[in-house]
Amino acid sequence: MAAPTAPARIRRQLPTSPWLFAAPGLLVTGAFVLYPFVSTVVNSFTDRRTLLPGRFVGLANYRELLHDDMFWTGLRNSTLYIAGVVPALVILPLLLALLVHRNIPGITFFRSAFYTPVVASIVVVGLIWVWLLDERGLVNSLLQAVGVGRVGFLSDQWLLLLSAMAVTVWKGLGYYMIIYLAALANVPRELHEAAAVDGAGPVRRFLTVTVPAVRSTMVLVAALSSVAAFKVFSEVYLMAGPSGGPAGEDTTLVMLVQRTGTGLTGRVGYASALSVVVFAVTVALMLLVLRADRGEES
Repeated sequence: MAAPTAPARIRRQLPTSPWLFAAPGLLVTGAFVLYPFVSTVVNSFTDRRTLLPGRFVGLANYRELLHDDMFWTGLRNSTLYIAGVVPALVILPLLLALLVHRNIPGITFFRSAFYTPVVASIVVVGLIWVWLLDERGLVNSLLQAVGVGRVGFLSDQWLLLLSAMAVTVWKGLGYYMIIYLAALANVPRELHEAAAVDGAGPVRRFLTVTVPAVRSTMVLVAALSSVAAFKVFSEVYLMAGPSGGPAGEDTTLVMLVQRTGTGLTGRVGYASALSVVVFAVTVALMLLVLRADRGEES
């Protein structure tokens, strides 16, 4: 009797065979993504604390949010962070990608140099910038040497927030530059040559050829940077400290979640409600960016 052919062997396989291959990934996703998400949503309707199971309180945590001044402070700072960081991370990496897009001798060195902050630890980067911007740091020493005087980069409410934004932009430039480089590689050279023949200069070619060609990538960068900016934690935490700067005025929503939900007396239920709000806002941000992109296309 002849051996069964390959299609026959495939038909004889159990219908559960694909699920066996997908099971490890599904287990990891369920254990570390789905379960924590569902647990957070459930806890947001309880008054659970770190060492206490808690009881069901309905929407009490969400009603408390509306009267919590720190919640509104965190929401304000997270929103300002988006307004300050996203435009810079959409435009500056594109300009940087245009600079290193050409294949000229030595350009690999500059690409690697611009990408170095991305692979550096955020803790190391944050500490370096703290040392630079401290009242006795390098920047203030130089300002004092030229007669400007010391500037409270880490003591003034708004300067501290702007300093943290600068760190976020500096660290993210190389990452989004790589994304733009991949998009620029797919822009036909003939379009630039045709625009140059028509008399278009570099600026006009950038606005009429490059920007339309990478517009979908710009939308992707805007969505990714918006979510990352709204969920910012490390930069502000390292530069402002656990208290969130002077009187906690530089606290972001994620910092408030960490501060509220940790410790032996942490309010896990209330922190879970804050986390659900952060999740809802990030989803809304992505939908707004995608809707705006579709509106421009139509």
